[in-house]
Amino acid sequence: MDIRKVKKLIEMLEASDVMEIEIREGEESVRISRYQAAHPVMPSHAPVVYGHSSPTTTVSHENSPPPPDNTTTPANPHSEHVITSPMVGTFYRSASPTTKPFVEEGTQVNEGDTICIIEAMKILNQITAERTGVIKKVLVENGAPVEYGQPLFVML
Repeated sequence: MDIRKVKKLIEMLEASDVMEIEIREGEESVRISRYQAAHPVMPSHAPVVYGHSSPTTTVSHENSPPPPDNTTTPANPHSEHVITSPMVGTFYRSASPTTKPFVEEGTQVNEGDTICIIEAMKILNQITAERTGVIKKVLVENGAPVEYGQPLFVML
Protein backbone atom coordinates (compact mmCIF):
# COMPACT_ATOMS: atom_id res chain seq x y z
CA MET A 1 0.00 0.00 0.00
CA ASP A 2 1.29 3.43 -0.91
CA ILE A 3 2.49 5.50 2.08
CA ARG A 4 0.78 8.58 0.61
CA LYS A 5 -2.55 6.77 0.85
CA VAL A 6 -1.85 5.88 4.49
CA LYS A 7 -0.96 9.50 5.32
CA LYS A 8 -4.15 10.67 3.61
CA LEU A 9 -6.19 8.14 5.62
CA ILE A 10 -4.64 9.45 8.84
CA GLU A 11 -5.50 13.04 7.88
CA MET A 12 -9.07 12.03 7.05
CA LEU A 13 -9.41 10.16 10.37
CA GLU A 14 -8.13 13.18 12.33
CA ALA A 15 -10.59 15.49 10.57
CA SER A 16 -13.59 13.26 11.32
CA ASP A 17 -15.34 11.74 14.32
CA VAL A 18 -14.33 8.23 13.23
CA MET A 19 -12.26 6.44 15.90
CA GLU A 20 -10.91 3.55 13.81
CA ILE A 21 -10.66 2.52 10.18
CA GLU A 22 -9.36 -0.57 8.41
CA ILE A 23 -8.70 -0.71 4.68
CA ARG A 24 -7.84 -3.81 2.64
CA GLU A 25 -6.39 -3.78 -0.86
CA GLY A 26 -5.84 -7.31 -2.08
CA GLU A 27 -3.61 -9.04 0.46
CA GLU A 28 -2.46 -5.76 2.04
CA SER A 29 -4.36 -4.10 4.85
CA VAL A 30 -3.93 -1.17 7.22
CA ARG A 31 -5.76 -0.33 10.44
CA ILE A 32 -5.61 3.18 11.90
CA SER A 33 -7.07 3.78 15.34
CA ARG A 34 -7.39 6.69 17.76
CA TYR A 35 -7.80 4.32 20.70
CA GLN A 36 -4.90 4.19 23.11
CA ALA A 37 -3.24 0.87 23.81
CA ALA A 38 -4.91 -1.04 26.64
CA HIS A 39 -1.57 -1.90 28.22
CA PRO A 40 -0.72 -0.12 31.49
CA VAL A 41 2.35 2.11 31.36
CA MET A 42 4.75 1.87 34.28
CA PRO A 43 6.28 5.19 35.40
CA SER A 44 10.01 5.48 34.84
CA HIS A 45 10.76 7.14 38.18
CA ALA A 46 11.09 5.86 41.76
CA PRO A 47 10.04 2.28 42.55
CA VAL A 48 6.52 1.65 43.78
CA VAL A 49 5.98 -0.06 47.12
CA TYR A 50 3.20 -2.66 47.01
CA GLY A 51 1.27 -4.21 49.86
CA HIS A 52 -2.07 -6.01 49.58
CA SER A 53 -3.72 -4.20 52.49
CA SER A 54 -4.20 -0.89 50.65
CA PRO A 55 -6.77 -0.44 47.90
CA THR A 56 -4.15 1.12 45.60
CA THR A 57 -2.52 -2.28 45.05
CA THR A 58 -5.52 -3.89 43.43
CA VAL A 59 -4.55 -4.95 39.92
CA SER A 60 -7.26 -5.92 37.48
CA HIS A 61 -6.76 -7.65 34.16
CA GLU A 62 -9.73 -8.61 32.01
CA ASN A 63 -8.69 -12.19 31.26
CA SER A 64 -6.82 -13.05 34.46
CA PRO A 65 -8.22 -15.20 37.25
CA PRO A 66 -9.25 -13.46 40.47
CA PRO A 67 -6.52 -13.31 43.12
CA PRO A 68 -6.67 -15.87 45.91
CA ASP A 69 -8.52 -14.87 49.07
CA ASN A 70 -5.77 -13.97 51.55
CA THR A 71 -7.94 -12.81 54.41
CA THR A 72 -7.70 -14.28 57.88
CA THR A 73 -10.43 -14.38 60.45
CA PRO A 74 -10.05 -11.91 63.32
CA ALA A 75 -10.82 -14.73 65.77
CA ASN A 76 -7.55 -16.49 64.88
CA PRO A 77 -4.78 -13.92 64.19
CA HIS A 78 -2.12 -16.71 64.21
CA SER A 79 -3.50 -18.57 61.18
CA GLU A 80 -1.37 -18.89 58.07
CA HIS A 81 -1.44 -16.02 55.61
CA VAL A 82 -0.21 -16.31 52.01
CA ILE A 83 1.47 -13.28 50.44
CA THR A 84 0.95 -13.25 46.69
CA SER A 85 2.64 -11.36 43.88
CA PRO A 86 0.85 -8.13 42.95
CA MET A 87 2.38 -8.22 39.45
CA VAL A 88 4.19 -10.23 36.80
CA GLY A 89 7.96 -9.96 37.00
CA THR A 90 11.18 -11.44 38.36
CA PHE A 91 11.39 -12.28 42.09
CA TYR A 92 14.47 -11.21 44.06
CA ARG A 93 15.04 -12.03 47.72
CA SER A 94 17.66 -9.28 48.23
CA ALA A 95 18.51 -5.82 46.96
CA SER A 96 21.63 -7.12 45.15
CA PRO A 97 23.38 -10.45 44.61
CA THR A 98 25.97 -9.60 47.28
CA THR A 99 23.57 -8.63 50.08
CA LYS A 100 21.66 -10.93 52.39
CA PRO A 101 17.98 -11.70 51.70
CA PHE A 102 15.34 -9.37 53.13
CA VAL A 103 13.74 -12.30 54.95
CA GLU A 104 14.49 -15.96 55.69
CA GLU A 105 12.18 -18.66 56.99
CA GLY A 106 11.59 -17.84 60.66
CA THR A 107 12.19 -14.08 60.27
CA GLN A 108 9.90 -11.81 62.32
CA VAL A 109 8.52 -8.99 60.12
CA ASN A 110 6.40 -5.96 60.86
CA GLU A 111 3.70 -4.57 58.62
CA GLY A 112 5.38 -2.44 55.95
CA ASP A 113 8.80 -4.17 56.10
CA THR A 114 10.31 -4.94 52.69
CA ILE A 115 10.24 -8.71 52.14
CA CYS A 116 11.33 -8.97 48.48
CA ILE A 117 11.67 -7.11 45.20
CA ILE A 118 9.84 -7.85 41.96
CA GLU A 119 11.42 -6.44 38.84
CA ALA A 120 8.91 -5.53 36.15
CA MET A 121 9.84 -3.64 33.00
CA LYS A 122 13.28 -2.73 34.43
CA ILE A 123 11.65 -1.18 37.52
CA LEU A 124 12.44 -2.64 40.94
CA ASN A 125 9.24 -2.78 43.01
CA GLN A 126 9.61 -3.31 46.74
CA ILE A 127 7.02 -5.73 48.12
CA THR A 128 6.15 -5.15 51.76
CA ALA A 129 4.70 -7.29 54.51
CA GLU A 130 0.94 -6.88 54.71
CA ARG A 131 0.87 -7.54 58.43
CA THR A 132 3.12 -8.34 61.38
CA GLY A 133 4.12 -11.98 61.66
CA VAL A 134 6.75 -14.63 61.05
CA ILE A 135 7.80 -15.89 57.62
CA LYS A 136 7.03 -19.60 57.73
CA LYS A 137 7.95 -20.54 54.16
CA VAL A 138 9.57 -18.89 51.11
CA LEU A 139 7.80 -20.36 48.07
CA VAL A 140 9.83 -18.86 45.19
CA GLU A 141 13.51 -19.22 44.23
CA ASN A 142 15.64 -16.10 43.86
CA GLY A 143 15.63 -14.85 40.25
CA ALA A 144 12.55 -16.88 39.28
CA PRO A 145 9.76 -15.38 37.15
CA VAL A 146 6.47 -14.85 39.00
CA GLU A 147 2.90 -14.36 37.82
CA TYR A 148 0.22 -12.05 39.18
CA GLY A 149 -1.42 -13.71 42.19
CA GLN A 150 1.32 -16.36 42.56
CA PRO A 151 2.02 -17.24 46.23
CA LEU A 152 5.43 -15.91 47.37
CA PHE A 153 5.50 -16.44 51.15
CA VAL A 154 3.52 -18.13 53.90
CA MET A 155 3.30 -16.11 57.12
CA LEU A 156 2.10 -16.95 60.59
